[in-house]
Amino acid sequence: MRRVGAVILAAGASTRFGEPKQLVIFGTENLLERCVRVATEAYCSPIVVVLGAYAELIQEKSNLNGVQVVLNRGWQEGMASSIRVGLEKLPDVDGAVVMVCDMPAVTTRHVRALADSGEIMGSSYAGRRGVPAYLPQSMFSALMKLQGEMGARDLLRSAPSIELPGGELEIDTEKDLRIAQERFGWQT
Repeated sequence: MRRVGAVILAAGASTRFGEPKQLVIFGTENLLERCVRVATEAYCSPIVVVLGAYAELIQEKSNLNGVQVVLNRGWQEGMASSIRVGLEKLPDVDGAVVMVCDMPAVTTRHVRALADSGEIMGSSYAGRRGVPAYLPQSMFSALMKLQGEMGARDLLRSAPSIELPGGELEIDTEKDLRIAQERFGWQT
């Protein structure tokens, strides 16, 4: 059986949101806890959560039992640095699902479909490809060379993808949060 890990990118400073969006509560869990739950329910193991800005506060206010939390001291560089830090902690997997914690449309079923593909597989929404994405271990060396904020977007541009309805909604502002609350019936 293939072993698929998960790297959850949660290191950003949430500058447009004004406070750590990782901690925004929906029902009984915050955005980061929700992402961990989705990865867990999709049978990803191990799960690595990459923190940066507000790391201490996020750990204090989140239930991250059962996952490995790592600190990206260079989080200001952007998403690529967090991918590198997370993948370093997954040496013995066949591949990994890379996720961000601010996409409310992501479901367990979607993550499982990505992981089951066994080949590079992105999510498609709003005419583009992106995360969450499954990246086989054979690509890890290329991923370790990524730089800046773009993350794996260039690698995913021509990759096959699975449609993620509503995937374009990322919670970056209070307005995005209100849209997510309306669309998904979430209460804060």
